[in-house]
Amino acid sequence: MRYNNSKPIKEVLDNYLKAFKLNDKMNEVKLHECWENLMGISITKHTLKIEIKKKKLYVFLDSSVLRSELSYAKQKIVETINNEFGQKLIEEVILM
Repeated sequence: MRYNNSKPIKEVLDNYLKAFKLNDKMNEVKLHECWENLMGISITKHTLKIEIKKKKLYVFLDSSVLRSELSYAKQKIVETINNEFGQKLIEEVILM
């Protein structure tokens, strides 16, 4: 007798990521991959590091002028990233 416990691979991987709490890290890796497309080359050149912790995006920049300029666009950054991922990935941007 044969049991049919087949599940789509996407469902199996999603369950695996959820069980080992790896969703946040996977999303962070995806964000690294698409950062240049979302923010542009000039911002990417001055970005040292990006991290996601507890729905907060930490952006480390090497330019205080750019940091000041981006402080006015924090909500736009949140919306752009959340639209790209199709979920509420981040709630706040912290520029450092």
